[in-house]
Amino acid sequence: MASTIFDFSQWPPSLTDAQIDALTRHATTYALSHGLTYLPPGATQPPSPSSTIHAPISLLPSPIPRSLFERAQQLQSSYNILYAQVAMDDDFLDKADEFVGTLWRGWKAIRDEGIVQPLHLGLFRSDYMLHTGEGDGKISLKQVEFNTISSSFGPLSERAAAMHRYLNALTNYYGVSPYLKSENFPPNDTTARLAEGLAAAHKAYGVPDAYILFVVQPNERNVFDQQWLEYELLEKHSIRVVRQTFEELAASAALDPDTHALRLTVSPALSLSGAQSTLEVSTVYFRAGYVPSDYPTSMHYTTRFTLERSRAINCPSIPLQLAGGKKIQEFLSRPGVVERFMRDANVQSIGVGAKDLRETWMSMWSLDDPDPPVAPSDCPLQGSMNEQRGTTLARALADSLVLKPQREGGGNNVYKQDIPPFLERLPAQDREAWIAMQLIIPPRDLGSYLIRAGATSGPNGDNKVVRSETVSELGIFGWALFSRETGVHERGDAGWLVRTKGVESNEGGVAAGFSVLDSVVLIDG
Repeated sequence: MASTIFDFSQWPPSLTDAQIDALTRHATTYALSHGLTYLPPGATQPPSPSSTIHAPISLLPSPIPRSLFERAQQLQSSYNILYAQVAMDDDFLDKADEFVGTLWRGWKAIRDEGIVQPLHLGLFRSDYMLHTGEGDGKISLKQVEFNTISSSFGPLSERAAAMHRYLNALTNYYGVSPYLKSENFPPNDTTARLAEGLAAAHKAYGVPDAYILFVVQPNERNVFDQQWLEYELLEKHSIRVVRQTFEELAASAALDPDTHALRLTVSPALSLSGAQSTLEVSTVYFRAGYVPSDYPTSMHYTTRFTLERSRAINCPSIPLQLAGGKKIQEFLSRPGVVERFMRDANVQSIGVGAKDLRETWMSMWSLDDPDPPVAPSDCPLQGSMNEQRGTTLARALADSLVLKPQREGGGNNVYKQDIPPFLERLPAQDREAWIAMQLIIPPRDLGSYLIRAGATSGPNGDNKVVRSETVSELGIFGWALFSRETGVHERGDAGWLVRTKGVESNEGGVAAGFSVLDSVVLIDG
């Protein structure tokens, strides 16, 4: 925990209109010049982009206690190992809703056939918020979730941090705060570190001329966050990338009948030799496949299972994607569960144990839990024939809770006063797919200057700067390459991000349009 000497309610420091205008001009031109960009909004995106807009960004970085920032970095290796262990425990991965159940059933069939590629690759991100709700006047670090698939915005967040360092070097932020000095802007090399994880999997595959496949969503606007990884892989590791959607892979992907190598059919005119008609894939990196809408037909699931059946190393494999589900997060919080995984992993040398991980968790339980872990003294929680005590408790504590489903992507959570009517509509058989989690209480009256871009801004398309009360999430990146045979090879210092949103917004996904890319100014305490 950290003390609260720093007054969060006094952030951001006041800027004059002229200073805001100057910083906005410097920030947006830097973003456009350095690839901190999106494609413009549109129902469809052209195959060859002709214009960009800068990503939504903050003018000033957000304050985070140095001790908590460093603690989050220290925890990442243990989280990498924990989720690797979970992904290798077939018996543990048995709770899912219909979407995840389809993936589970497909993976179960693949296991029955025999796993071809035992290696898994995870590019992870553990998301945290500052919490003030313990009643002791101190601030602690609490985990929002652990992402095992499509952990995005690493490269763009690196550039957001560089933008804030640039603004500080150029203007000294006009001397408005003693905290805004270079030693309080931590380095961030997320692009290189995430590419390093992909390159490690490619090397383990053992075919230098193979490609890494990026599985992407159609009409993706956040292409530049992905392209920076592609450039890093080619320039630093001499590894080529091919990008395809599930629809394209349904026509192009096939398995070698003898080796199960994943091969993509390409036009001879697009091959390096002018004659080669197939590309071999070493590693499959999913930037799609994490929400039900990515699987609108059975063909999309069949394509995903084809990739899983191959000799290519999947990032993530289906079991590793399942390990990132909210139900698994809740199961890990039950007594003795995370302790068993950490003991089996033998992680004493890292210096971070199960107790340290538990300290970052809020109370959570399943809606179908017959014996939830917390109960108010004035609520007897008798339940009923048709309702488990976990659901009754969620009704009783609705104003301090968020309900989370077994899926990613933003826009799915249910908050506070919306919980009771939602529970009335939720069929009893669907409750096992939802968890209740006590809300993290961030510092009050903390603010920021938020910049939205292009057509999403003012009436004339101009950039609009809004000073708003905000809340931020700190994400710490890591990666792990692992199997039962090889153990876990991992890196916990793979960079970080900050996403900041207005307090009126419950969801925090940048790509979903709810927040802006931010960075860190470290404060002592």
